[in-house]
Amino acid sequence: MTVASILAAKGRNVLTAGPDTPLSAIIDSLARHKVGAIVVTNAAGAVVGIVSERDIVREIAGRGAGVLDEPVANCMTRKVVSCAESDTVNDVMNVMTVNRFRHLPVVSNGRLAGIVSIGDVVKRKIEQVERDAEEMRNYIATA
Repeated sequence: MTVASILAAKGRNVLTAGPDTPLSAIIDSLARHKVGAIVVTNAAGAVVGIVSERDIVREIAGRGAGVLDEPVANCMTRKVVSCAESDTVNDVMNVMTVNRFRHLPVVSNGRLAGIVSIGDVVKRKIEQVERDAEEMRNYIATA
């Protein structure tokens, strides 16, 4: 099972913002769209950062509410870890676990192609376990 199969099921829409977007507007988008992260892209569509709810909470806690008027570029994670559509669900789960984040942009040919969340990955793993169990039951019943 690959990242491509996750994107085929959930779609490729990704909430994005430009690096100059005020942090207050980012918060508004997160709440309105009920998502946990926004990918920051440049005018060419290349990923230049990612900002999550955790990033915002840390900034407010460390520097105060004044950061809400600053551009997201001041708060975002710049060294974005991403994955490819050919990566397996196990690969992605490992990357998310080791790095302790819940959202992973999918990049293809240098451009944003989608995003997977830990919820997407867990859902796929559960589906796979259920399929494997059903196959085992069928095998035992016909043996």
